[in-house]
Amino acid sequence: MLDIPKPIPANPVKFLDRLRAYIRTQNLAYKTEKTYIQWVVHFIHFHGKRHPEEMGENEIQAFLNHLVINRNVAQNTQRTALNALVFLYKRFLKRELKDLDIKYSKRKRKIPTVFSHQEALSVVNNLSGVYQLSAKIMYGSGLRISECLRLRVKDIDFDMSIIIVKDGKGNKERRTLLPQSLIAPLKEQISYVNNLHDFDMANGHGAVYLPNALSKKYPNAASQLAWKYVFLAEKVALDPRGNVYRRHHIIEATVQRHVKKAIHIMLSSGLC
Repeated sequence: MLDIPKPIPANPVKFLDRLRAYIRTQNLAYKTEKTYIQWVVHFIHFHGKRHPEEMGENEIQAFLNHLVINRNVAQNTQRTALNALVFLYKRFLKRELKDLDIKYSKRKRKIPTVFSHQEALSVVNNLSGVYQLSAKIMYGSGLRISECLRLRVKDIDFDMSIIIVKDGKGNKERRTLLPQSLIAPLKEQISYVNNLHDFDMANGHGAVYLPNALSKKYPNAASQLAWKYVFLAEKVALDPRGNVYRRHHIIEATVQRHVKKAIHIMLSSGLC
C-alpha cells in the first residue's frame, strides 16, 4: 500500500508530522507530499540535522548548489528540490525568502524514448492478465499508471463508453473514451472483482480504502462493489490507519516491473 498517506496524529507535534498535516490541508497529491517530505529530510540531513527554523537562505543555497556541483542532478531534480524548500519556508513557516544565489543545473532532462505504434503493441502483447489489460487502458485511454490503478468500478461507464478519472494531475476530474475493444475484458475483470468482493466480505475485510472525507460522506460506500478498485491486489494487507486488513489496488512498481520485462522481450526480438 505504498500510495496510502502515512498516518499522523490528530494534533501533530513532531515537525515532519506538522508539515505533512499542512500539506494535506492544501489538497496536494500524495506523490507531491512524499516528494516534498523527502527533499526536506535530505535538506535537514545535509546540514547535520539542524532544525529548518534555525536555517534560511544561506542553507538553502548551499544545499541546492551541492546538488549541482557534487551530485550533478538534472534541471528538473534541482527545481523540484527548490519547490519543496520554497513551500517549506514561504507557505508552511510563513517566512519570506530573499533572492537566492543558486548555481542552476545545466544538465538537461533526458528525453524519453517514444515507441512507435507497432512497438507499443508489441510491448502490450508481451504482457498478460491484468497487466496487459491495465496497459491497454493506459495506451488506449491515455491514463497515467497511477490513474489506471486507482480506477474504481463506478468510474467505468459502459453505456457511455467513457472512463471517469478522479484525482488526476492537479487533483482534477476528467473523462476519457473507453475503447470498444476493452469493454468485454473490463466487464470480465469487474466480474472477477465482484467474486473477490464477496469473498472478502465473507472473511471480514471487504471494506475498501476511502479518503476521510468520502468515508464520512458515504459511510456505507467502503463495503459496496462500486467503490472497489478495478485492479485489486492478490492479497489483503494491513492498512496502517486503524490496523485493519483490506485489499488495496495493485501497486505501480508491480506493473512497471512487468512492463520492463515486456520491453526487454520486445528489444530482444529485434522489433525496434
